[in-house]
Amino acid sequence: MGSAVWKRRTGPKGSAALLTKEAGEIAKIMAALALGEVKNVQRAEAIVRELNLRAPNDTILNSVWLPSIRAHVEISRGNPAGAVTLLQAALPYDLGGKPPLPFLYPVYVRGQAYLESHQAGAAAGEFQKILDHRGQTGGSPVEALAHLGLGRARAMAGDASAARTAYQDFFAMWKDADPDIPIWKQAKAEYAKLQ
Repeated sequence: MGSAVWKRRTGPKGSAALLTKEAGEIAKIMAALALGEVKNVQRAEAIVRELNLRAPNDTILNSVWLPSIRAHVEISRGNPAGAVTLLQAALPYDLGGKPPLPFLYPVYVRGQAYLESHQAGAAAGEFQKILDHRGQTGGSPVEALAHLGLGRARAMAGDASAARTAYQDFFAMWKDADPDIPIWKQAKAEYAKLQ
């Protein structure tokens, strides 16, 4: 999920609610993803350690979700290349998922890491992968955020026309979004620069 959605669901108070002693694996994964995305690195890493100790042989947990959390942490630390390396473990599982966690989320994080690395072509490829499999996103914000990521990648590559189209697709999907959501405001400002 994107920053705005995660922050709304699991901001400082929401993540604490998800992390009660009785919290299950899915709640902890969602909280750690959110914490990693909002740069609460220490807390995200603590959850990763706990989950890894609880289920060291869980393939999906250790190949998809923990690398995705760690990748957010690396992006937060300014190490997007490290994030891409961590997400190599998730490649065989890119088209899988574990409801209610968002399908194709590691692909989205990989796209974000490529954007942070200024690798526009690689980023566009990851976001396009999501859009090529949009039926698997299951109503999560990943699809809409893939349009935004694709717009950013196209703009970075200097293709203003393709970037405008991707931004317009994002706006169409989130047309009823709260206009005060930071990611919405940022996307509008970026789009205005393409005009």
